[in-house]
Amino acid sequence: MQRDTNPISLFKAWYQEELDQSSLSIPSAVCLSTQGLDGYPNARFVSFKEIIDGSFVITGPLNSRKGLEIQQHHQVALTFWWTTTERQVRIQGVAQKLSPEPADSYFEKRSRASQVVSNISQQGSEINDIALLQSTVKTQLKINEHIKRPESWGEFAIQPIRMEFMQFKPSRFHERWLFERHKEQWLINQLQP
Repeated sequence: MQRDTNPISLFKAWYQEELDQSSLSIPSAVCLSTQGLDGYPNARFVSFKEIIDGSFVITGPLNSRKGLEIQQHHQVALTFWWTTTERQVRIQGVAQKLSPEPADSYFEKRSRASQVVSNISQQGSEINDIALLQSTVKTQLKINEHIKRPESWGEFAIQPIRMEFMQFKPSRFHERWLFERHKEQWLINQLQP
């Protein structure tokens, strides 16, 4: 494993290698884990957008279960698994909501269908008539006008406090390195496989 004293730089290098080598269309998929509103852990896959000022950015509905859970308990975890390079990166950190301006930019980059669904759907809420929702989306897709980001859609930046990198090996002696933030420095320890 390449040794880097900065886990953000190491992450960027690993991520780029996966992007360069993978035939998968979504190496940006990451498992976001939160503390559920009922106290149970909750996990789901979301799309990693980019790193800004050392924080990992994700987007989505602020009023969805994940959005509400993040706003109630700011401690979250991200887990990346990259099949091609056989690597895993686990991140624990603190999430905070970002200002609306970057969210507008991310929303503009979404497909038109994703924008329409985000405006109409109450993600994760119960529904009695899925056909009615599908019909509404279909109708909205035919209207040729700019779709504005709903107030309930935004982004979170996750500032890591702990990052673990694991390179899988056929010998089962996987290389594992743990970076832990201590004030403004990263402390590095190798872990047993």
